[in-house]
Amino acid sequence: MKNRFRIRPSRSVHVARHPLAADASEPPSGPSMNPQDPPSSPRPTMSRRLRDAFGSLKLRITLGGLAALVLGITLTSLLLVNRAERATLATEREHELAESVRTAALLSRRVIELQRALASVTPRLDAATLADTSALTRFAEGQPFLRSLFPMLSVADRQGRIIMYAEKSIAVPLLNANVADRDYFQRTLSEQRPQVSEALRNRFTGEPVVVFTQPVIEAGSVRAVLGGILRLADRDLLDGLVQDRGDDATSVMLIVTDARGLVLAHPDRSHVMNNIAQEPRLASAFATWQAIGSPVEPQGLVVAQPGELVSVSGVPGPDWLVWRVRSEAGLLAPLHDARQDALRAAAGLVVLFSFGLLLLLGWLLRPLSQLQHRALHLFDGTMAPQDGWPMAGGEIGSLGCVLQRVGTERARLEVRNAEVLGQLRSVMSAAPAGIAIVRAGRFELVGAAFHRLLGFDGDPSADAAADPLAGQPVQRIFPAPADHPHFAALELQAFAERRAYMGEWHLKRGDGTCFWARIHSKPVDAADPARGAIWIVDDIEEARAAHERLKWTATHDPLTGLANRSVFAQRAGELVATLPNARPAAIVFIDLDHFKPVNDRAGHGAGDLMLLAVAQAMTSRVRGSDLVARMGGDEFALLLEGCSHDTALRIARDVRDSILQIEMPWDQGTLTVGASLGVASLTTQTLDTAQWLKAADAACYAAKNSGRGAVYSAATIATNGGEARHPASVVRPDKA
Repeated sequence: MKNRFRIRPSRSVHVARHPLAADASEPPSGPSMNPQDPPSSPRPTMSRRLRDAFGSLKLRITLGGLAALVLGITLTSLLLVNRAERATLATEREHELAESVRTAALLSRRVIELQRALASVTPRLDAATLADTSALTRFAEGQPFLRSLFPMLSVADRQGRIIMYAEKSIAVPLLNANVADRDYFQRTLSEQRPQVSEALRNRFTGEPVVVFTQPVIEAGSVRAVLGGILRLADRDLLDGLVQDRGDDATSVMLIVTDARGLVLAHPDRSHVMNNIAQEPRLASAFATWQAIGSPVEPQGLVVAQPGELVSVSGVPGPDWLVWRVRSEAGLLAPLHDARQDALRAAAGLVVLFSFGLLLLLGWLLRPLSQLQHRALHLFDGTMAPQDGWPMAGGEIGSLGCVLQRVGTERARLEVRNAEVLGQLRSVMSAAPAGIAIVRAGRFELVGAAFHRLLGFDGDPSADAAADPLAGQPVQRIFPAPADHPHFAALELQAFAERRAYMGEWHLKRGDGTCFWARIHSKPVDAADPARGAIWIVDDIEEARAAHERLKWTATHDPLTGLANRSVFAQRAGELVATLPNARPAAIVFIDLDHFKPVNDRAGHGAGDLMLLAVAQAMTSRVRGSDLVARMGGDEFALLLEGCSHDTALRIARDVRDSILQIEMPWDQGTLTVGASLGVASLTTQTLDTAQWLKAADAACYAAKNSGRGAVYSAATIATNGGEARHPASVVRPDKA
């Protein structure tokens, strides 16, 4: 414990100081007080009394407590209500988003159901039916389920002429009706798949509709287009999904639009086919949605709109949007009322607690007045050291105890220092980490774990004199002469910057062996680094080895041990970066032939063994400076530095032949594979690494398409260059 009072030390006491030991100081000498001196202070005036009253600690604590109480209750009430408002809005925002996503999902399923309904009847529209008007009429009248889904049906031939149009199961004759100019009709013909039109007006009735189309395909071409037409004004598609829950402030409004903002469904049907930007409750949200790129997101988005909770979710397929809007004011009205109630309750609590605080402080601070009275007689000798002190706890009791111990604490300082050092040695001996205290470049205290790290036996706390490291220079544990000066400079720089030092160093054990360790050093006194430092040393030999293994795994294929794609691309990029002064180099892409049957027939274990054999075969045909990589699956690549194009072609042939010679015994025969290879050399026309890799890949692809087992050059693909295929069977029966 470091005392804040100073005493005059006795000349007969010698105190041994350690950098971690506490300092003692002596209290200032006070003026002598003679109880026989007559009182000379005048009677205090009224202003003096008022000044003393307001300067009283008791009154200041009382006023400060009241102010803190008022402020605390007020802020707490406001913060709780505000937090409740934010939590309510957040919860409702998530709920609204989930509801818009759910509605969009329901709408998406309904679209799919309508498309499936159309698709289920297209087989009945054969060529004979399409050519017969009466047959088409019977077809329309014989589809009660389809008529229940679509109020209007139409059939158009390939030229867009309407050959059948029915409303409410009644076929309506149409003269010169044609929809060939409609975008949805052209998309149906070109893509040969169902389509959903944009919102448009019926060419015959003028009402807003959406058309679902289903191509009638025969012999691979579209012979006709079946259309199901839904009236937007009647909400045939959206019935039950778009409705207003009421006219109150918290009501939910649901609107469906297309990706352009054109309204497909609205609680007020007069808004259908208008732009959503004209809706006051969604104008700002729509502008924000457009500003972020107009995403059609099935998972939904929350869009900002002043005074509203707005969420929008996309309907996959037709790219429609479900907008859901709810008023914030109605949601927060109960909370605003709660805020007013909370403030009124807070005012009542302040009044109640004010009286309680005044009474409590008066009772709690009585020992402080007693301590003040006793402190006035601390040096006059009128009272015994143990008499007159208040019986109190906390800070007042602690201060009274300190004042009682001032006269005797100094005499016991030396004993306490010895106890501290003994406890420190015990802690360092029991600590699992290697701990040492270093001062002036030498070890002062060393823990048992530190000894074990450096290969010394025994516990230094048992016999400090026999400690082999105590007093030894720190450079003893650094194997290289230059390591310790470098370490000391880094440590000193860290201490000057008022921070701890941590670094990894190669340290030497007592038997001469070395290991990697992490040293964490912190000064005993940040204001005076010369008082020494505390080291914590950890053995990181295994951690570094694990890190090196992890680095190897990140750059190599775990099965074959070859370099992986990222290392190959990096090395190739380094060569491209030296253009136009680059050395000759070439990339060889290798794609194994007939490897899939090996996996399918013999199993993945045999496939892995075959990949290992292929890797060994390729490695045996290249130089040690060349890079062999597995690009993924059954694809490999070679990076040949300092290699001409002709030499690269020769090496590619050698690699192919070496792969062809692989024969792996199997219980049903012998497993073999082949290879198709593409060669691309580095030239001054090479723009970047991607182009170089693409050229080699294209050559390999050409070799694969030529019949496999070939070597193709990227420079001769255009002129049908390359080499003929060497056949390689996948499974060959063993000879008897």
